[in-house]
Amino acid sequence: MSYITWLRKGIAVFFEYDTPRIVHIESKKVGVTSRFVQACILSYIIGYVIVYQRGYQQFDPVESAVTTKLKGVAYTNFTDDEMAGVPPEWRYLYRRVWDVTDYVVPATQNNAFFVITNIIITPNQNQSTCPEDPKIAGSICDPRQNQCHEGESLPLGHGVNTGRCVQAQPSHGEEPQDKEVFTCEILAWCPLEFDQQPLKDRALLAASANFTVLIKNQIEFPLYEKRRSNILESSNSTYLQSCLYDQETDPFCPVFKLGTIVRLANETYEDIAINGAVMSIIIHWDCNLDHDFMSRCVPIYKFRRLDSADAKIAPGYNFRFAEYYKTGKRTLFKAYGILFVLDVQGRAGKFSFIPFFINLGAGLALLSIATIICDIFVLYVMRDRQIYRDKKYLMVKGSDAFSVYREMDNSEDDDGQQGPAIESENSRAND
Repeated sequence: MSYITWLRKGIAVFFEYDTPRIVHIESKKVGVTSRFVQACILSYIIGYVIVYQRGYQQFDPVESAVTTKLKGVAYTNFTDDEMAGVPPEWRYLYRRVWDVTDYVVPATQNNAFFVITNIIITPNQNQSTCPEDPKIAGSICDPRQNQCHEGESLPLGHGVNTGRCVQAQPSHGEEPQDKEVFTCEILAWCPLEFDQQPLKDRALLAASANFTVLIKNQIEFPLYEKRRSNILESSNSTYLQSCLYDQETDPFCPVFKLGTIVRLANETYEDIAINGAVMSIIIHWDCNLDHDFMSRCVPIYKFRRLDSADAKIAPGYNFRFAEYYKTGKRTLFKAYGILFVLDVQGRAGKFSFIPFFINLGAGLALLSIATIICDIFVLYVMRDRQIYRDKKYLMVKGSDAFSVYREMDNSEDDDGQQGPAIESENSRAND
């Protein structure tokens, strides 16, 4: 077959037209298959799209504001044996009462709050010179060949090099080393940070699991001009003072124990309190405005952990802050704790003809799938598929048809006029 023939076949495609042909097939197998597929599609349209997904409603996303208020007091008074890793002169810093002002840092955040569960305190720091920590990569030097360059700093260092190489000093609570170690002298906040947790196998403020938080969530659906709060209308100040959230007995109480939040996220408070974590509190609103707004529009709370519980590098959540004094000194705190992130999700829906007919029309268009499935079954699977193919396909050549082969152009009627020709699928196969 020459390339000219292939070219003419390609051109012929632009001069053809296909129109559906209705073939009525009387067959039990085909009929049952067709009705079964149609029933499945109609069930999906009515059951899932229209009823379950409320495809008859127009939805408005929620707009919200969240505020929190924490309460709880803890007293830490551990023995010297329990705080063996802390220098004796600093242990008094951990024996104290902790209230909201102490363990909520910072005091306010946008859609979040942080609670300290463990802490390391380095007191009486002032800006002076001291040897860099030998554990810092690149800090060790040789006094005979001084590699310390004045004004430079190490990526993980505590200060800026003075240019001197001096003997390192053991950190607080560490035994002096048998071998002399020299490190670069730095200008920094000295003494350097003490980086050892006060208790070896537990958190200092493990009692924070009993602290409570009141979550106030104000929501609005601007399209429908509806507003409400997660504090239900039936609630009062006495109720809020005594209620505690429980999935079974009191699912609408906005007062939560921190330990309950962590437990419902399938975590253990005592474990995550040591190094901290990031928890998500999801408040979900799904309101159906075709029913009573106040009784049917209620929040659902969900909880999960956001950071990886199996992280080997930099696990948990911590940060540093300091308290400064007029004397030029400061107390450095390394705070471990749980960051609770509040995420409000939801929508409100109300009946509207536009989404109803859009979803209904899109669903009914899926009924064409039944025809496609049945055609495949009839033309390629059934025993009498050849008979059905003969009835399904019909070739009609018009008087002005584009001919692929030139010699076919001479076919004319007796009166000299070209006439239309009808050719079935079988007759074409027999030619």
